Amino acid sequence: MGFTSGVKRRQMVGLMMAAALAASGVPGAAFAANTTPAETGVTADSILLGQSAALTGPTAVLGKQMNAGARLYFDYINSHGGVFGRKIELKALDDAYEPDEAVKNTKKLIEEDRVFALFGYVGTPTSQAALPLVGQARIPFFAPFSGAQTLRDPSNRYVFHVRAGYEEETGAIVRQIRTTGLKRVAVVYNDDGYGKAGLAGIEHAIKALPADSGVKLVAQSSVVRNTVEIGDAMQEAMKAKPDAVVLISAYRTAGAFVKEALRRSYSGQFYNVSFVGTQALAKEVGPQGSGVIISQVMPHPGNATLPVVREYLRLLQAAGKQNDFDYASIEGFIAAKAFVEGLRRAGKDLTRERFVMALESMRNVDLGGFIVQFGPDSHVGSKFVEMTIINSRGVVIR
Repeated sequence: MGFTSGVKRRQMVGLMMAAALAASGVPGAAFAANTTPAETGVTADSILLGQSAALTGPTAVLGKQMNAGARLYFDYINSHGGVFGRKIELKALDDAYEPDEAVKNTKKLIEEDRVFALFGYVGTPTSQAALPLVGQARIPFFAPFSGAQTLRDPSNRYVFHVRAGYEEETGAIVRQIRTTGLKRVAVVYNDDGYGKAGLAGIEHAIKALPADSGVKLVAQSSVVRNTVEIGDAMQEAMKAKPDAVVLISAYRTAGAFVKEALRRSYSGQFYNVSFVGTQALAKEVGPQGSGVIISQVMPHPGNATLPVVREYLRLLQAAGKQNDFDYASIEGFIAAKAFVEGLRRAGKDLTRERFVMALESMRNVDLGGFIVQFGPDSHVGSKFVEMTIINSRGVVIR
């Protein structure tokens, strides 16, 4: 039996039991029968959220950091009484960045755990796999750690994005390639939804350039998700003699490619999009990676000039984790902050529909130097993109 039919059956049984109690004359039974049942995942003192993310495996750093940043803010809110007296609980299940596991987790979170909303899924293929279940359950799916256009277009009433998309990131990368005078571009991408979304973004951005720009895509090579076996992709990319290589992969694959290309004396420019896992990539390549560029959709987690970053760093320090700042972590933090703003706007009588309408009322909301804006026709909260670079000490700077 599917999870939707299971939920409906339980609801029907509950209504039948309430009606039977009302007819029995048991004290209070009539009240129970006529009381609107509480929203799924919401009690008088709690709100239950569900997350599927890679907590083990080659991309575990991304899942763990996204989760840690969100918990950091939710714990802070809970320590101050929660939202209208309700504390936020985030239940995370491990999918190891595998779509089939994400589907199993999503079914469990919706059907068995009965969460109010899904939050902070990590990755394009896993989020794409969960999307049909989101539509069936009409459950909010908030702040997936992905910039894929397939999650944004067509728009879904229950899906909200806090980050800019890969279209914005790859567009910024291609514009910088053109500005710096580079012409020949190779793309090495995951053979999955994430990699294909990034490749499509690069292709679209190059086509959008003036005809006389001279920038062209000279090679495109796919790699298996989570692999460090990059020999075939390396061969295809290098024989095209690219000026720049754009890597649409996670940190282990990208790190392996950069180190091997440098070993082969490649002297061109490397670019990555934000999902690579910035700090993890910097650790993979170290000082060898000096000059590697990564596009970002979140403020630098060490940039204390922004109020939201100061708040983030202050709470990290209070938790004894002052050295754990990370791009994926601050994305989780900012996503949690936006989610809480939506809960506040939804009011005390919280339902999923009230929450969706509350999110759609968030116009130019300043979360501390990071602006989020949603509306009925726009569920993408930010277009912010900037470039960072790994320096000669293996440190990521703006």
